[in-house]
Amino acid sequence: MRHIPEALAGALASGVSTLARCWRLAASPGRPPRGAPRRRSGRSADGARSFATGSSRPRRREASLGLGVDGLEVVGALDDAGLTDADLARGAYDGARVELTLVDWEDVENRVTLFSGALGEVAREGRGFTAELRSLAHALNQPRGRLYQRACDAALGDARCKADLTLAEHRAEGVVTAVIGVRGLTADALDGRGRAFERGRLIWTSGANQGAAAEARRHADGFLELAEAPPAPIAEGDGFMVTAGCDKSFETCRTRFDNILNFRGFPQMPGNDWLTRQAHQGDDLDGGRLV
Repeated sequence: MRHIPEALAGALASGVSTLARCWRLAASPGRPPRGAPRRRSGRSADGARSFATGSSRPRRREASLGLGVDGLEVVGALDDAGLTDADLARGAYDGARVELTLVDWEDVENRVTLFSGALGEVAREGRGFTAELRSLAHALNQPRGRLYQRACDAALGDARCKADLTLAEHRAEGVVTAVIGVRGLTADALDGRGRAFERGRLIWTSGANQGAAAEARRHADGFLELAEAPPAPIAEGDGFMVTAGCDKSFETCRTRFDNILNFRGFPQMPGNDWLTRQAHQGDDLDGGRLV
């Protein structure tokens, strides 16, 4: 049962309209938003940004007992002085902490928390957005432990993989020399590198997409195609940094990265072809019959 402070309970009973619903976002670590707080919005002592619901409002709420993940949907307007499309596109708020509060604007310490959780999927259309808010229970749905599979389940270059992506053979920095479609580009820095950056990660270092990241879908020498179109059109002269990709196979780990000691898969595990052969040969524990 939610505890409502005595002073706030009195304000609710009085019928005087000095209350506002605010939602507070704490941007992802290392990727702070670029814009300044908007009018009727502000920052708290912990660095979170608060938005008055005049520009954003809750639309749908789901709540349940137990450990089910509760959800809330918020609809709002994007503003260059507040929550910008560029910030959302470059992931400044990916997984951001969210708190929805009821506040007496005459005494901002007089408040009660209505919802706590994290920012989920965000859909943008024109100058508006729809954001999914997930309750704290969503963390219980995250995978834990190892995956038993042939392919490696580590991310290339992370603490489990330990491949050094700062080495020159695993990275390239350059500028776009030509734009091909909405997802393709050519660059001198990519010449002579074969398909090293296929499935790799590209980060824009200058231009309209600066700070945004993308996955490289295809790489053929000097040509690179992204998996998705970036938030802003690619332009000649845009700077980027790209790191190598990996198909998670045992062979690639051994031959390309010489990192077999850190391979996080199980390449010797039997597959469906082995099970099929065993069934045909009758090699089981029940008189040659597959059970």
